[in-house]
This record gives sequence, C-alpha cells and structure tokens, in this order.
Amino acid sequence: MAVLNQPPESQFAYVVLVAKRARQLMAGGRPLMDNPKNLKYTRVAEEELQRGLLEYQMPDSNDGAEEKPRKGD
Repeated sequence: MAVLNQPPESQFAYVVLVAKRARQLMAGGRPLMDNPKNLKYTRVAEEELQRGLLEYQMPDSNDGAEEKPRKGD
C-alpha cells in the first residue's frame, strides 16, 4: 500500500476520509493548518485533504478480495 496525500478519485473514499478526519477533529485533534477558512470540522477536514496535508493509505484492489463461493455454486 502506498501512502497518498492527494484527494482520491472515488467520491465514496473522499467522503470516508473527510468524515474520519472530522471525527478526529471533534475528538480534540488539532487542525493541520494555521488559519482554516471555516471552523466547521467537516470543512476543515475537507480543506486539509484538498491542500494535500492528510496522508492516507488505499488498499490494493486485490487485497483481501478473494471470491468466496456462493451457496448453490
């Protein structure tokens, strides 16, 4: 897995990352920038991601994606 710092292409992954970071901020985490444009946790998290301040890992598409046989197969 590579460490990334640019927003993911997937909208779902984007929302999940912003939500996780917003939860960290709500729990007392400090913003990664000095003067965020907005004080709302979700907006701060989104701005951090857009600026490339957040690092995250995306699993490889084949990691743990073994197909399990379905019933009846």
